[in-house]
Amino acid sequence: MTALTVSLSFLLTNVLLGFGLAMDAFSVSVANALTETGMRKRRMAAVAGTYALFQIAMPLIGWSCVHAFLEHFQSFSRFIPWIALILLLFIGGKMLWESFRKRQEETAAGPAAVGTGLLLLQGLATSIDALSVGFTIADYSFPYALLSAAVIGAVTFAVCLAGLFIGKNVGRKLSGKASAVGGIILIAIGLKIFFSRI
Repeated sequence: MTALTVSLSFLLTNVLLGFGLAMDAFSVSVANALTETGMRKRRMAAVAGTYALFQIAMPLIGWSCVHAFLEHFQSFSRFIPWIALILLLFIGGKMLWESFRKRQEETAAGPAAVGTGLLLLQGLATSIDALSVGFTIADYSFPYALLSAAVIGAVTFAVCLAGLFIGKNVGRKLSGKASAVGGIILIAIGLKIFFSRI
């Protein structure tokens, strides 16, 4: 197997994609830390790691589906920039819209820990958008798709750890803006992918 050559553009794109996709998980991390005020560092790593694993798995699942499809229908590949643009504009726009709709659901729950089942559901819910990343990386070979997913996962882990620390030590201020930031980043990446491949 030949060694991977990773350009700065590849790395930067996937780091930014990771930030964009991690914003929902960031918001949930902040909320979890606000609820579980006594969360220890080991527990924080486990929570952030759960979100990161989902963010790694989802793009690879999407890539596998799209790649298998493209092997049979090569002519479909020219539509990938359009599909990526539409999906990322939709997801980013949805995140922006939701950030402007101020739904402040105040729950008077105690500092109970989030259970494993709920944590897994949160991981799935916050990573479902990453499934569409399979369209944006469909022309990568598997090693590059794996590297892309790993970068996204690493960024998600770091972002979620930051969210947990912020939720524990600072409070709710930043969590309301996270979705808007994520939406803007996803829209920008969608436009970059479209104009660089069209």
